[in-house]
Amino acid sequence: MTAAWTLSGLKAQQGDKQVLDAASLVVSPGEVVGVVGPNGAGKTSLLRAGLGLLPRTAGEVWLGDRRLETLTVQARAARVGYLPQDRRLAWNLPAEQVASLGAVDLPEADALAVARERLARVGAGDLATRRVLEMSGGERARVLLARLLTTRAPLLVADEPIAGLDPDAQLLTLDLLRKEAESGAGVVVTLHDLSLAARCCDRLLVIEGGRIVSEGAPIAALSPEVLARVFKLDGALVETPAGPVLAARRL
Repeated sequence: MTAAWTLSGLKAQQGDKQVLDAASLVVSPGEVVGVVGPNGAGKTSLLRAGLGLLPRTAGEVWLGDRRLETLTVQARAARVGYLPQDRRLAWNLPAEQVASLGAVDLPEADALAVARERLARVGAGDLATRRVLEMSGGERARVLLARLLTTRAPLLVADEPIAGLDPDAQLLTLDLLRKEAESGAGVVVTLHDLSLAARCCDRLLVIEGGRIVSEGAPIAALSPEVLARVFKLDGALVETPAGPVLAARRL
């Protein structure tokens, strides 16, 4: 099976600071991969470099069976959907029009139909005709999630998709991304909540100082040693009927 996304030995800089140092990641269709790490560790830089939005100084990126650089903008859009951490919107358009922008491959009427269905899926069907700059931050977050889902791409990349959302909306978002994976998409998310990351992801990637320091199933990736060294936490992930829960205190 061809990987949905392959990042190999990525290096990148912002100004004089090296933000990625030989970072690698392979995402398979059907899995949810969580990227975790302290603030400033390089989580967003990893996603942006892997999407061609941050220049690389070394390394290769593949979307499916094609190198990133060989793909046109349209071809990239067909292979990957991206939800950035920045949720600012420049135009005060109705939600259905914003969400329809994800369906770049469809005629306008068809794109709007898909957008309305995805808005309903994220619990924002009643917002379809409301203008996005007149919404709360949480409502806009749902609209942008709908735009991501409207892409119907085989790879979905979401940077802090649950930031600022109520607990029920956080779980809904992660559940919807899980369903996309169950339908065959590769899904990559950055998360701050380690318990949610462990509960909702098949595999975790721990990044610190631009380097991948741990990778694997959540319990293994977030071992007590990694929690202490990277997150300055004394504790462990504890298995519960609801899934892994972080039981820790600050060192």
